[in-house]
Amino acid sequence: MTATTSLFAQAMGADFERLHPMLQKRFGVGLDAGYACVGSGTITRIRRGPWWTVPFLQFGRLRNILVAEVGENVPFTVENYPYRDPFGRETVTFVREYRARPSGRPARFDATMILHDGRIVDYLGTHQHLAVDLDLSVDPDGALRLRSGVQRFHEGPASFRFPMIASGYAELVESYDDAAECFRIRLEVRNRVCGFLFGYEGTFMCEFPPATDAPTRLKPRRHERRA
Repeated sequence: MTATTSLFAQAMGADFERLHPMLQKRFGVGLDAGYACVGSGTITRIRRGPWWTVPFLQFGRLRNILVAEVGENVPFTVENYPYRDPFGRETVTFVREYRARPSGRPARFDATMILHDGRIVDYLGTHQHLAVDLDLSVDPDGALRLRSGVQRFHEGPASFRFPMIASGYAELVESYDDAAECFRIRLEVRNRVCGFLFGYEGTFMCEFPPATDAPTRLKPRRHERRA
C-alpha cells in the first residue's frame, strides 16, 4: 500500500483503494511517498488514422504533444518523477519516449500533472500550452481508466477553451497482469468528426527509485500558472 497523499489518491478518493495494488504503487508517486516510477517495455503496435491525420500528428510532435510514428514492437520508456514547480504546486512527470526506428531520433510525449480543485490537470507538451482535465475511474479488474476532458490553451496573455474540433479525446487504460508480472497499457485518441487519430498498446515493467525531485530533462521548458 502506498501513501494516500499522491495526486491520484487525492483526486480519486476511495476509488484509489480499488486499483490493483501494483497500480496503487505506480500512481502513488509523490513528494510524500519519496519515490519515482521508471518503466521500460515494448509497444506492440503504434497506429494512426488515415493519411490526412499525419499533418495533425506532425504539428503535435513539434512540442512533444503527439507521436507521429507508426510501428510494431517499439521499445519505450515512461518516467514519473515528483517535484515542486515554480508556483509551489506538487507536480508529477509523465514522459514517454519511443524509438520506432533504431537509427532515428526517438519520439517523445511530454506531460506533467498537478492537482487543481480536486481534479487532475494534465499539462501537455514542452511548454505546458495545453491544460487538460482528466476523468479517472477504476475498471472491475482494478485497471485505471483515464479519459481526457475539457482542454484549455494558454500562451502569453491568450487563454481560451480549446475547440475540440481541432483536437482529440484520449482514453488510456493501464492494468497489471499478475500472470505475466507486467503492466499493460492501451491508448486511443479520437476526434469527434474525424474519428480515430492515434493509438498504441503494449507492456512494461517498473522500478521505483527514491526521488523527491525530477531531472531537469523531464521538466517542461516553461511552467504555466493557469490551470
